[in-house]
Amino acid sequence: MPLCFQSRPTLVAYVTCGDPDLATTREIVLAAVEAGAGVIELGVPFSDPLADGPVIQRASERALRAGTTLEQVLTLAREIRRRSQVGLIIFSYLNPILRMGLTRFCNQAEEAGVDGALVTDLPVEEADEYLREMRMRRLATVFLAAPTSTDQRLRQIAKVCSGFLYAVSRTGVTGAQQQLRDDARTLVSRLRKFSKLPVAVGFGISTPEQFAAVGEFADGAVVGSALVHTIERNPGKEPESVAQFIRELLVIGRRSSVLSARS
Repeated sequence: MPLCFQSRPTLVAYVTCGDPDLATTREIVLAAVEAGAGVIELGVPFSDPLADGPVIQRASERALRAGTTLEQVLTLAREIRRRSQVGLIIFSYLNPILRMGLTRFCNQAEEAGVDGALVTDLPVEEADEYLREMRMRRLATVFLAAPTSTDQRLRQIAKVCSGFLYAVSRTGVTGAQQQLRDDARTLVSRLRKFSKLPVAVGFGISTPEQFAAVGEFADGAVVGSALVHTIERNPGKEPESVAQFIRELLVIGRRSSVLSARS
């Protein structure tokens, strides 16, 4: 089942769970939802996050020092689900899931009320068992599609994705960028040939102008490093600071989108 992308672009907000601690993460997520986030990616901290830039790497290190585990992230998801029907995606590397056990992970994810998962370093060619276990529990399976992917690979990714398609705006790691590249628009156009699922663009979106630009051609915009950096820079005021950042992103970004459409 696709996730609900009610506005365009829907804000998909990423947080590293356990940074600075799990109780604060819960309040950050609820504040983000109240401010207008439509989907939340609950990032599982990992010791070797190769796809992430320095901001999320530092957040993972802090969360791991605090003892955060995948099981605790799933408990956090259950607590959030009791208070909100926002879209919830577990964002993880494969290793923590294998350490927990794939079947156990899928069972606990279903029980927690999450909508699905994105396993960033799991290639579709090696995902058969994962897909089988997730589909048995009607959990969405989100995969990353890169600008360098061939049409054959995009078709394969689109075939196994559910929930939404995640279009990577550029090659490389996560982190803010000064300008959104044309690669993202081209990639979304290519993906739409193979699937009718919503498409969200991520990696590097950090400003209202970039958020608005994504809304011209995609259904969702993923904001991660900018939110994690906001958390890092505002100790003791994390939920309020995240809410303010999101409100500004949405208000200014959507206003820019309307003005651009009129011009």
